[in-house]
Amino acid sequence: MREVEVSAVLPAYNDCAALKTAIPQSIETLEAIAPGRFELIVAEDGSSDGSTEFVRGCEAEDSRVRLLHSDERLGRGRALNRAFDGAAGSIVCYYDVDLATDMQHLVELIGAIRDGYDVATGSRLLPESDIVRSGGREIASRGYNTLVRTILGSSLHDHQCGFKAFRRDRLLSLLPSVTADHWFWDTEVLVRAQKNGYRIREFPVQWRQGEGTTVRRKDVVEMGSAILHLWWRLHVEKG
Repeated sequence: MREVEVSAVLPAYNDCAALKTAIPQSIETLEAIAPGRFELIVAEDGSSDGSTEFVRGCEAEDSRVRLLHSDERLGRGRALNRAFDGAAGSIVCYYDVDLATDMQHLVELIGAIRDGYDVATGSRLLPESDIVRSGGREIASRGYNTLVRTILGSSLHDHQCGFKAFRRDRLLSLLPSVTADHWFWDTEVLVRAQKNGYRIREFPVQWRQGEGTTVRRKDVVEMGSAILHLWWRLHVEKG
């Protein structure tokens, strides 16, 4: 049985087209970082576009690829929890399937955990970051992250960049307290990690907005409500 140091997770929901690029590019990049010591887990979350069948074919051809399929939609957070719980690596990471964050940064992401950090996260909002996205998304992102910093006391700049790595043992000890099951998972993990004194490395990345991504009013309202709910649990319920 081969030793696995790095478990990389691609959360996917009806992303068959993106997976056709993301899987081979991930394997090439990971092989350069951890030769023969990685696995690529596709956390496929109730897709209906052929993603399951495509990844199953990749898995049959390459033992480093693992399909983690769910018949019903779990939500991004629950899908990630399931993948990290079943991962074999001492270092776990995930990134968005559209590869919006340039894969050149994966060596820095994993390297931060190798260097002793508990958490590493890419940031689109540091002065050195190189990002391209619509004005609406830029305004929404900066407003959201300002609220997280102000209300939840975070010292980080970007909480929702889908490009993060963790020491698996430290992450698993944190997850029982994390209640977010979808998009707010990223923020809650980072806020709770800070509250628990975890060492976190945030670094600038090159990021390009994927096609078809939009900011919906419903998403903005839900994320704002989630910030207030987490503040209540941390400061009133002490949970």
